[in-house]
Amino acid sequence: MSSRRSLGQGSRRLVGGLRVRLVVTFVVVALISAVTATALAYRDARTAVLQRTQNAAVNDLRERVGVVAADVDLPPDERTLARFASKVSEGIGARIVVVRYQDLSATSDSLAETEGRITAELRAAVRAGSGARFQRVEWRGEPYLVVGLPVTYADGDRRTSGLEVFAITALRAERDDTAALLDSVRAGIVPVVVLAAVLALLAAGTVLRPVRKLGRATRELATGDLGSRVAVRGHDELADLARTFNETADALQASDAELRAQEAKARRFVADVSHELRTPLAAMTMVATVLEEDADQLPPDAARAARTVGAETARLSRLVDDLMEISRFDAKAVRLNASVTDLADTVRASLALRGWTDRVTAELREAVRAVVDRRRVDVIVANLVGNALRHGAPPVTVTLAVADGGERGDGGESGDGGEWVALEVADHGTGLAPEARGRVFDRFYKADAARTRSTDTGSGDRAGSGDSGGQGSGLGMAIALENARLHGGTIEVSQQPLGGAVFTLRLPLRTGEEGE
Repeated sequence: MSSRRSLGQGSRRLVGGLRVRLVVTFVVVALISAVTATALAYRDARTAVLQRTQNAAVNDLRERVGVVAADVDLPPDERTLARFASKVSEGIGARIVVVRYQDLSATSDSLAETEGRITAELRAAVRAGSGARFQRVEWRGEPYLVVGLPVTYADGDRRTSGLEVFAITALRAERDDTAALLDSVRAGIVPVVVLAAVLALLAAGTVLRPVRKLGRATRELATGDLGSRVAVRGHDELADLARTFNETADALQASDAELRAQEAKARRFVADVSHELRTPLAAMTMVATVLEEDADQLPPDAARAARTVGAETARLSRLVDDLMEISRFDAKAVRLNASVTDLADTVRASLALRGWTDRVTAELREAVRAVVDRRRVDVIVANLVGNALRHGAPPVTVTLAVADGGERGDGGESGDGGEWVALEVADHGTGLAPEARGRVFDRFYKADAARTRSTDTGSGDRAGSGDSGGQGSGLGMAIALENARLHGGTIEVSQQPLGGAVFTLRLPLRTGEEGE
């Protein structure tokens, strides 16, 4: 599933990545530019070629008609018109010339068909005007330029004589020239697009290289490498981004160092205070023990005060012990004193030591032997069972079983042979709220502050010391989890369908003589 997801993410990155978008943008812009330039060049070239041809045709016809028309007698007959058409055609490059006078007409080439090429619109324009008129027409798939000119009288008389001259010029050569130009320009589009793609790749590499370096440095920073930095080159936006990243990383590293220093000072303070409290607490405990032993001989108020002092002194002593224990975990000074241990015997001994045997239903698989630290397993059991007795409702059950790694609730794998020891402590109380389940192993967290002053014998609160009476320290479950992790295991918390919390200790089943 994960490989399929990574492939999907990779394909989406390939399709929608910044490099692909830059290349596509470059290519699209280059293609649009090339097509636009081609269209404009074709239009301008075609217009220039046709304009030159039109001007030449009009000028040649006007000059030739001016020369030939001087010898024509009016009104002309059909023979005169034919001779006039032939002379005009010879003088303008043997183009087809049509001469019309009222109802008479003559053509320089008697075999040429002219009706389809000289339109009624052009005839009307020539007849109505005093200058040359021209029109481009398509006839039988070929382009033609038709120029019409009315013949005027000589000696400055601008009135028309009634003679109309039309010259038909083929535009095949001009069409072929513009088509060749279009083909050559079109053929240049492919190299332009390829060049644009190459330039886009180079530009994308230039832009994305510092982005990739910045991304790599960000990932390193996210994994805890606060010394990760990127080189700042240039003065552009990417350089500003790299400079901002470095400044942020510097500030984060400084804050981390300051926080670590403050945390170390706080831990040293807790350890020192706990250590310094042990000597006066020992004396206080001794005095409180003597007072409790003689409490029956004291007045009622004094006896109650003596017992209260004894209980509070014992609770303070346990709090100091818990603080010193958690300080050792923080200082990485805790080591396992591991040996091959019968876990069922260890659990029974822990319950018997605290007088819980009659209050707990134990379903323990026999002959489960593992390499563990017996004292630390006892601390874990004391916290889990004590919490169930203090805040749960009977029956409280303790179950010891062995499961394969695939049967773990978290889907994990064992560290040795694929087998795990599962110690489950369940009660039938109200259970834990979802937000409490997420924080039950936090230090000094207490799920139910309203019940922390209960004097019922048993464990501390849900996040408290396990084997104490009265108020818990709020460190018991954190210590239990640290002891489980020290064995390579964990503690999970869940809710029963009908109510009640379930705490499950999972330890890898190591049966050899090795320690940790």
